[in-house]
Amino acid sequence: MDADLAVSMSVLVLIVLLSHVTLWLLLRTAAVADTGYAVELACTFQLCCCSHELRLLSEVGGIHPHLARTLTYLASVVHGLTFRGGIGNPCGLIERVYHARLSGGCALRRIACQFAAAILARAVLPVVWCLGLSGLHVRQKMLGFRCISQVHTTLLEATAAELACAFAVQTVVTHTQALQEKYRVHAVAAIITTVAAAGGSVTGAVSNPALAFSTQFLCSGTSFLENCVVFWLGPVLGTLASVLLSDQLSQVFSPAAQSLYLPLQPKKRT
Repeated sequence: MDADLAVSMSVLVLIVLLSHVTLWLLLRTAAVADTGYAVELACTFQLCCCSHELRLLSEVGGIHPHLARTLTYLASVVHGLTFRGGIGNPCGLIERVYHARLSGGCALRRIACQFAAAILARAVLPVVWCLGLSGLHVRQKMLGFRCISQVHTTLLEATAAELACAFAVQTVVTHTQALQEKYRVHAVAAIITTVAAAGGSVTGAVSNPALAFSTQFLCSGTSFLENCVVFWLGPVLGTLASVLLSDQLSQVFSPAAQSLYLPLQPKKRT
């Protein structure tokens, strides 16, 4: 198992390097206006590929849950530090559209880039596993790259679980924006690891529609429509609930800050 873990760690490092090389090539050929799309492609590709390999370690490799959570935390930190300009999650783009920091058309194009990267990651990892670099990869190849849905409850409960996970993640993302990036990535990684531990046995605690499309939608046990409700509708509703609640609370507890955005009243002449 130690050899399998070492190989998987090497694969993760290579994925990060490949993503950065890909981003560098895209930025050299893309116009300045297309920079955001290139970052989303590379960012989401790295996220999905790493998630596929970590899921293989956990489900087929049977690593200890504590080790799985540690790797989830480390992967989240690395992802946050290496792709500061990328989001890799459609829910994050929806939040930006809501706050008028991004146009709807731009958000849709970036979401398309995210799903394209998710599909690419889903196609690339089986090719890597076919190389048989470790016994774990060989076993996955013998299984025909099959996976079983991580939804282990009713449709309503699974959707509620994804909603709650997305709500928790978005709340931490919102309220840590003032922190320095080197501290903020650890806070976000901590909440991702926490929701993975809390909801992993229920739905996998994906809370990311693009990532779920890459890692969950081809698994047996649930239909396409059920996956859409659980892994798309749940996270979107959770993100919107967090954003709306945070905005309302900021207005209630920070009236002075809100008054800064009110128009100035003209002085009365005497």
